[in-house]
Amino acid sequence: MDLTQGSNKTKNTRAKKMMLWFGIASLIMSFGGLTSAFVASKTRVDWMADHELPSAFTASLIVIILSSLFVYLSKVSLRKNDKKKSTILFFLAVVCAAVFVSLQFYGFSQLIDLGYYFTGPTSNVTSSFIFLIAFFHLLHAAVGLLCLTVVLIMLLRDKYQSDNMLGFELAANFWHFVDVLWIYLFLFLVFFI
Repeated sequence: MDLTQGSNKTKNTRAKKMMLWFGIASLIMSFGGLTSAFVASKTRVDWMADHELPSAFTASLIVIILSSLFVYLSKVSLRKNDKKKSTILFFLAVVCAAVFVSLQFYGFSQLIDLGYYFTGPTSNVTSSFIFLIAFFHLLHAAVGLLCLTVVLIMLLRDKYQSDNMLGFELAANFWHFVDVLWIYLFLFLVFFI
């Protein structure tokens, strides 16, 4: 397939999707580096192996999976030109995404209540890594929430149709990545602490 062929719209669509995938690939490498550093640091003498994860992180796992499911079902409805159902489902996805972000912040407060700190005399390398990994993901989830909110506004303004879904698809793919990334990070923290 010759990537230089096609209309300008086709080329533009292909370029935007390619840029998203390049961005996702760089994020995968970044989080891969963070989790590799986490594993390498487990050999330190000051490593604490008995850390517990906050319950809010577990709840947020369920909520972000639900959010991704609503995004997927909304996309299916939009492809069938059922715009009302698509908008309702996407609204539910945005609500779940907002709840996810809120639960992440609550998870940080639970970590502090458990006596774990990011820095300071009472912090340790283990809790610093947990804060860093969760916070770095939270930043990307916040960007994803912003993208989902923009798509919801565009849906409410009837800007997407079954044959014109590029912005929707880009935001959906990024959100699904954020979802899969949290599943990976959560399981990583559960099994490697």
